[in-house]
Amino acid sequence: MHTTTMPDRIEKLCVEKGLRMTEQRRVIARVLSMSEDHPDAEELHRRASEVDSRISLATVYRTVRLFEEAGIIERHDFRDGRSRYEEATEEHHHHLIDLKSGDVIEFVDEEIERQKEAIARRLGYRLVDHRLELYGIKLKDGE
Repeated sequence: MHTTTMPDRIEKLCVEKGLRMTEQRRVIARVLSMSEDHPDAEELHRRASEVDSRISLATVYRTVRLFEEAGIIERHDFRDGRSRYEEATEEHHHHLIDLKSGDVIEFVDEEIERQKEAIARRLGYRLVDHRLELYGIKLKDGE
């Protein structure tokens, strides 16, 4: 649910958090900022290598771990055996994962938001965080 596609968005966050930005980290940050999907490390490596062929897969793994620890990106495991990444944002959203294609659809649903708060209250809790992932197979016309 990225509202802007500024290529330096993640890079600016890294600088604000005091991370040392090498040229290879800058490339990886730009690739992540421009991603409209949820790429895994191998896909990030492929995209970053198109910009700088010297970037190794190990560098991508180290960089995404650093960005994740700094709270700049979030790591997801959508049951496909690979960690996938997206920018950490204030915009709350959920994911629907297509089990056949692997596509990830982001969505917001106010009814779900009300229900999760009501469930927590009913059980005697104040909800402080949650994550919702739905898994499905796309319906064919007429189903």
